[in-house]
Amino acid sequence: MSKHCLQCASAINLTATDLAFYEKITPTFGGKTCPVPLPSLCSLCRLQRRMAWRNDRTFYHRTCDLSGEKFISLYPQEAPFPVYKPSEWYSDKWDPLSYGQAFDFSRPFFDHWKELMLKVPRLGIDIVNCENSDYCNYCGDDKNCYLDIAGEGNEDCYYNLFTKYSKNCVDCTFAYHSTLCYECIQCYNSYACRHAMYLEDCNDCAFCFDCKGCKNCLLSINLRNKEYCILNEQHTKEEYQRKLKELNLGSHSSLLQVSALWNTMRITKGMYRDMVNMNCEDCTGNDLKNCKNCLECFNVVNSEDCAYLYDVLDAKDCRDLNYSLYQPEMSLELISTLAMKFSGYSMASHYNSNVYYCDLTNNSKNLFGCIGLNHKEYCILNKQYSKEEYEELVPKIIEHMRKTGEWGQFFPPSICPFGYNETVAQEYLPLSSEEVEKRGWMWREEEGSGKRYLGPAVDTPDAITDVPDAICESILQCEISGKPFKIIPQELKFYRQLGIPVPRRSPLQRHLDRNALRNPRKLWSRKCSKCEKGIETTYAPERKEVVYCEKCYLKEVY
Repeated sequence: MSKHCLQCASAINLTATDLAFYEKITPTFGGKTCPVPLPSLCSLCRLQRRMAWRNDRTFYHRTCDLSGEKFISLYPQEAPFPVYKPSEWYSDKWDPLSYGQAFDFSRPFFDHWKELMLKVPRLGIDIVNCENSDYCNYCGDDKNCYLDIAGEGNEDCYYNLFTKYSKNCVDCTFAYHSTLCYECIQCYNSYACRHAMYLEDCNDCAFCFDCKGCKNCLLSINLRNKEYCILNEQHTKEEYQRKLKELNLGSHSSLLQVSALWNTMRITKGMYRDMVNMNCEDCTGNDLKNCKNCLECFNVVNSEDCAYLYDVLDAKDCRDLNYSLYQPEMSLELISTLAMKFSGYSMASHYNSNVYYCDLTNNSKNLFGCIGLNHKEYCILNKQYSKEEYEELVPKIIEHMRKTGEWGQFFPPSICPFGYNETVAQEYLPLSSEEVEKRGWMWREEEGSGKRYLGPAVDTPDAITDVPDAICESILQCEISGKPFKIIPQELKFYRQLGIPVPRRSPLQRHLDRNALRNPRKLWSRKCSKCEKGIETTYAPERKEVVYCEKCYLKEVY
């Protein structure tokens, strides 16, 4: 079956598996089934719509509207709704049911929901059970972390994204169970590595790509269980240490030269796998591990019978999920959730089942259109109903939404409290302010974006050994964006420990630089560079990398 996307007009090709999923996911209320409509947007436009509701790293200083305390928040002081700091939002000092409202069948559903959103207090920043980690977001069980985004169980980690159970890691993206790593992407169980991608069980490696079980390797790619290699050539321990000393990676100017060499070498010398999928069966996408029957999924682990997942763990029978962890099952169109089952069109909600069109709801079941509820059941728009009343009213609301074209659609960005440029949608699917405004979405100009005094110019020493403690009291200026940033004391300690020169770019620019190194979350058709078999890959046909099918890659590397 083929349809066309209502937003971009591209084809929506639905397979028999897709049709079976939408039939299987259909909810039932009081014995009445409410079929889920087939998608009217393509997978990419659906992704964009969800991501426009997630603000990872645009922070504001403001006061809590309940306690009056100052804190770091995702919402500016002038936000049109109450904003509470986490300790107050999770307290019993307020009752989300007091904001409940009845459904008016003369109005669209999303009008009701927006009205509710503007009344119910919002969680100012999403951190749970974190210690000394106030300047983080979407984090749980972090300790002594700073600007850790979507982290879990980390300690003494700074400026990372989606890093889990790691210690003393800085400027890493998708690092797991690692320690003392810097500027690493997709690294697992690694120690003291820097400027590296796709490492597993590696120690003391720098400027490496696709290495496993390696130690003390430099400027190398596609190595397995090697030690003391430079440019993929074997050296003695003494030769390696002498060369490493000559490179002087503690100097910023020397580091730029090595980086330039690395950026050329890894393109011309490397062999690239069509899809980096490990222990997977019948899957397409990239960065998949232990998955089965997963279609167009990216950075997904331990999942089965799913499609269009992004940064998801342990999912089963799901479609269109982002940042959803802890065994989501039989769910669709979710973002920023944990342990959601038999649910859809919801966000920032955890440990729920049978909830639809909900936000910030936890430990609940059988909810529709609710915000901020915890341990509740049979509520609609934050109003309590009996089981019988709920099961009678929800199908009527869904039928009304079907007529207005809202049933089966995620929350529209037009009612989102974030500017599009504040969200992860801008990172993956960037738009200009004119394009955003043309779509009726919001764009928010950066606070203090005009010219401002940054204090006296700071001359950052070239070598880390020459950097004084006083640099932590200075305001630095990003060499790319011109935005001000600071070096925090614990960050400087890390640089000194690993012999890393102080960065000249802001944390945000460094994050964007790492994003630029990652492949797009998109598949192209091209031919294996060795056997010319047709492959699907995240490397566009015009790119210069040598890309092999899985069979040829494994034969060459192992």
